[in-house]
Amino acid sequence: MRFVEGCDFEEFSKYLSKIGQYAAKGELERLKAFLDGGLFNIIVFRENGEIIGHAIWHETCTDEHRRGDPRDKEDREILLTFFGGKKDFVELHELWLMKEHRGKGYGKQFFDFFEKYMRNKGYDAVVYYAFDPAAVGLCRKRGYREAYGITEAGPYGEMETCYVFCLQLRKNSDKLEI
Repeated sequence: MRFVEGCDFEEFSKYLSKIGQYAAKGELERLKAFLDGGLFNIIVFRENGEIIGHAIWHETCTDEHRRGDPRDKEDREILLTFFGGKKDFVELHELWLMKEHRGKGYGKQFFDFFEKYMRNKGYDAVVYYAFDPAAVGLCRKRGYREAYGITEAGPYGEMETCYVFCLQLRKNSDKLEI
């Protein structure tokens, strides 16, 4: 299994269709526009030449979710709790692995790769909003600092708790306290 930054969008959209992601009207076009516009970046998990998972990430800050897209008050307050003031960082926006490949340690391998990759690119911190219990457990195990969860409507209208995690990548960056 290997991690590759970027992917042909036609191949990626076929994979997304297979896993049922971005199926709502207009979602795939919006994702493509974000990728083409440099607002989102993609890393795919490949095994035997096939995409088996993906991660979407973007540069961000405490004031804006994406360029020109202000954060809501609750989210901004959580981030200010982590950083103590305005800060630029990387947000791991989405992490997905096909069900038949889960439980093989790929999540741990991804976080090892992602954290090193972001550190090498010069970023000070990673923030990740996790819903899935396995992702929550992995973040806790890896030493991510945790803020209280945000309860919001999930994709099918059910209420879900989203846990907000942060990992400081550089020792010389601002100390994260909660």
